[in-house]
Amino acid sequence: MAAFEKLQSMLDAAMKQAGEESSMLLGQSMSVAASDVLNTNRTSYLGDEDNPIYVVGVESREAYPGFFYLLFSLGDTIVMSSILLGIPGPRIQEKRRLSIQEPDDVDAFGEIANQIIGSFNSVFQPNLPDKVHLKLLPPQKYVPGTDPLSDELPFPDGEYLMYRAPLQIEGHEMNMVDILIPHPLANLFDPQPEEAAVEAEPEVEAAAEESAGPLPSILVLGDDQGRQELVLGLADSGLNLIDAPLGADLPGLFAQGEVRAAFIFLKQTSDRDLAICKRVVPMVDRSGGAVLLSAPEWTRTAVLKALKAGVKGVVMPPYAPHELAEKLEQILHH
Repeated sequence: MAAFEKLQSMLDAAMKQAGEESSMLLGQSMSVAASDVLNTNRTSYLGDEDNPIYVVGVESREAYPGFFYLLFSLGDTIVMSSILLGIPGPRIQEKRRLSIQEPDDVDAFGEIANQIIGSFNSVFQPNLPDKVHLKLLPPQKYVPGTDPLSDELPFPDGEYLMYRAPLQIEGHEMNMVDILIPHPLANLFDPQPEEAAVEAEPEVEAAAEESAGPLPSILVLGDDQGRQELVLGLADSGLNLIDAPLGADLPGLFAQGEVRAAFIFLKQTSDRDLAICKRVVPMVDRSGGAVLLSAPEWTRTAVLKALKAGVKGVVMPPYAPHELAEKLEQILHH
């Protein structure tokens, strides 16, 4: 997604600084890698989420009024708070496995969250033309299937830009941190005067394709680099290629052609990442097609979960010559 490049740059810089400053607070290395940007909404996000999450709300004041949200897995917050409290490693793993969050954990993570928002202020304030102040709101825990939804909790219903970045702490297997920003606030931070014109072009192209009838197509989803490798490997298929980020509007993509196969690149294979199969597999099934997943690493457990979700198979980059073409051939003639 080419839009909101300034906002993404500020968020990446803020999270990088937050990682560095939190490392000093924790006494252990913590880092946050560059983000991918996707479109999502609350229904879609929570529908894909099976694990407890911790929502850190942020109020933006002054010339940029609004709210945005940092979403961590509950297990990751338990790891961070436990490190700050000096809890031994084996006990940290036990607390994480059992989702044990004690009052001291809540207070400790509150300190970490305050540090993170301080990093955001130090990046946003000098990079925006007008005055801005970001204020931390009380973090909220949300357990899917247990905690009720309201208009405002765990975060308001609506459409969001989602910036998803890998969280890393040495010695611990961490998940992603997701930053959800409503479109109006994103446009305040990083105005997009050409957005309407840019969005109109795909609509014209889609209308032309629709008038000519559904095209046999391959859907390719993933981040920019992951998609590029898949597209290159499938370029000689003779089918129409539809490629888009993971958070793109799926009904809109499927309206561009008859999707005979879908190839999805995932940076990680956690339950949260694999949840996209719940949405894509049924849509591809309608045309008698199948889904194949690619990721840099696969565990036996992740492969079994992917297959259970209805995926046809898995691969790992770098791909051998003709590997993707052969996989496609198997899907088309299964």
